[in-house]
Amino acid sequence: MESPVEDIVVNSWTELQSALFDHSWDDKIERFRSAHVYRGTYNKEFNLSTSIMRIGSKYDMLEPHLLRNFRKYAHNNAAPGDLIWNWLAVAQHHGLPTRLLDWTYSPYVALHFATEDLSTFDQDGCVWCVNYVKSRDYLPSTLKKTLEEEGSNVFTPEMLSPVAPSFKALESFQEEDYVIFLEPPSLDARIVHQYALFSMMSKVKSELNEWLVQHPELYFRVVIPAKLKWEIRDKLDQANITERVLLPGLSGLSQWLKRHYTHK
Repeated sequence: MESPVEDIVVNSWTELQSALFDHSWDDKIERFRSAHVYRGTYNKEFNLSTSIMRIGSKYDMLEPHLLRNFRKYAHNNAAPGDLIWNWLAVAQHHGLPTRLLDWTYSPYVALHFATEDLSTFDQDGCVWCVNYVKSRDYLPSTLKKTLEEEGSNVFTPEMLSPVAPSFKALESFQEEDYVIFLEPPSLDARIVHQYALFSMMSKVKSELNEWLVQHPELYFRVVIPAKLKWEIRDKLDQANITERVLLPGLSGLSQWLKRHYTHK
């Protein structure tokens, strides 16, 4: 995928640290607090399409039916409360095709997902870095006011629902596309350990990568050459950024051990 923003191509672990952390200084509080969120992919050509876009040409019409039936057949206590945005987060978390995209506040967690699969080590990966704080500038005034009143940069389902209780409400605020960053409830240890949040476009057919091309000041990409993946993977493992931690349970433990003991 071509991008109007010049990618940062790193050639060493040291260059990678610089690319991921040099932008994180906050003059206002004199602390290193990044305004970016991160998404790692094992192939740099992948765009930011959502899972629901891959179920067929009429996915926009199917979105409400998918979520309605998920809520219908799920356990009564599957979501904390009955807010649509809580249910959407639960559905995404369990693999239902949705308009949500997974992000993390941690560059190292993003690097994990760019290097978790040894079979992709012949491909250049990348980490998308999006300024979620500046993205607020493009929100409709009603939503922007909600964040300002809460003193927050991202929404929770409880914050979003009173002003936008449905998909249709999101579209009604303005014609221009916009992106919302949504922190899910702590559904399980995976959400917590991955320092996770979601992005959501105002229209299900809108693509985040196309929107970002129109707002290049909001993002950059760090490209990870295939030749560097083994070093990154080994150092992440040493730093305990592994499936054993990020995917707690026997499956995550098994995935970590399988990779850890695989010969190069």
